[in-house]
Amino acid sequence: MEAVRLCASQGIRALSLFAFSTENWERPEEEVTFLVNMSREVLRKRMEEFMELGVRMCHIGRRDRIPPKILAWFDLAAETTAANQGLNLNINFNYGGRQEIIDAALSVAEEVRKKELPVADIDEGLFRRYLYSPRLPDIDLLIRTAGEMRISNFMLWHLADAEIIITPVLWPDFRRSQLESALEEYRARKGRKEDRPL
Repeated sequence: MEAVRLCASQGIRALSLFAFSTENWERPEEEVTFLVNMSREVLRKRMEEFMELGVRMCHIGRRDRIPPKILAWFDLAAETTAANQGLNLNINFNYGGRQEIIDAALSVAEEVRKKELPVADIDEGLFRRYLYSPRLPDIDLLIRTAGEMRISNFMLWHLADAEIIITPVLWPDFRRSQLESALEEYRARKGRKEDRPL
């Protein structure tokens, strides 16, 4: 919530959090149950604050395999916050970057098969419309916690031109001060790029 509050206060358009990957289903059953139930509790407890902050919440990922009670909370949160005009908070749950691209490609192929989509019309702009969240802009900054030097199959399409900041801090320990430092570093990088001669 510290990350959500800071991003909302700074006018950042979107914040995407990797809550549960498609690979997480392979974890021990007890761990999966904990992660799934924790996500539901976070939504239940934070809805009022999302409304106060003007946060619009969206689930990104496949709906299959998600327990109905969890899906119901995602849907309720999205419906309740739909009219909010502030930060777009994307909860990536049952999400995999490769799977998103495969699902989009299958949808495009099906429309081509049905002769509803001419192959010549397929370009990046059209393909984006078949992603899980077509209106989501490209990612400017990826913050990777725990010192990991990999992107872990996260939003591969949207990360094409993203700046990446690696922090040794574990996600449960990640606080406002670390996010402020990352944003400051990102702005400094962006400033250096804009100052380069053509």
